[in-house]
Amino acid sequence: MSLGIIFLVIFIALVFEYINGFHDTANSIATVVGTKVMTPRQAIAMAAATNLIGALAGHAVAKTVSSGLVDAQFISPMVLVCALLGGIVWNLITWWFGIPSSSSHALIGGLCGGVLGLTHLNWNSLIWSATDSAGKTVGLWPKLIKPMVISPFVGFTLGVIFMMLLTMLIVRLSVRPSIVSKVFGKLQLVSAGLMGFSHGSNDSQKTVGIITFALIVGVGAGAGVLALSLGVPL
Repeated sequence: MSLGIIFLVIFIALVFEYINGFHDTANSIATVVGTKVMTPRQAIAMAAATNLIGALAGHAVAKTVSSGLVDAQFISPMVLVCALLGGIVWNLITWWFGIPSSSSHALIGGLCGGVLGLTHLNWNSLIWSATDSAGKTVGLWPKLIKPMVISPFVGFTLGVIFMMLLTMLIVRLSVRPSIVSKVFGKLQLVSAGLMGFSHGSNDSQKTVGIITFALIVGVGAGAGVLALSLGVPL
């Protein structure tokens, strides 16, 4: 694989990440802007900073995307480009119609779809569940499908529990509404910052996983110098 193809994949990956920014990152600042705790400009600056910190905080998500979901022997530049374009188009469609969606699932779905297209619908090219060399369970079922089904219920349940506990605490302590508004207005800054950090540590890393895929494939074609220069472990 030529350096030109690698740079093309990286460029499209950055376009995907840019679109993911105005698609997903707005979620982390919607509350503080809607309640006028922060101005949109201030909230965007905070979201940019916390997302960057989150993206640099680890590499677990990038590692998951770049291994253990599809058979690596079927990864090619065409597959990576198709995966990214599929995620970009779906993100744009859902953004235009205001439909909440997951960019992570869109990108991984595009990756799986690209592999299936390359292999003429050979479903064995996808890794549904397996154990890696370290003894950890990998695959689409434990890493993607189960969390996709479980996470809404976990978020819903925890949201109900926290709201009930806070309401009971406020009523028991007879806290005045003005104090509640003031205190929780400040706490929204913390929650929005943590939301931005978690988004960066999760969503921002999946693009790194795709770029890592491109570099891994490129090593076999003599592109290892570029991989080393970018500091990506192969």
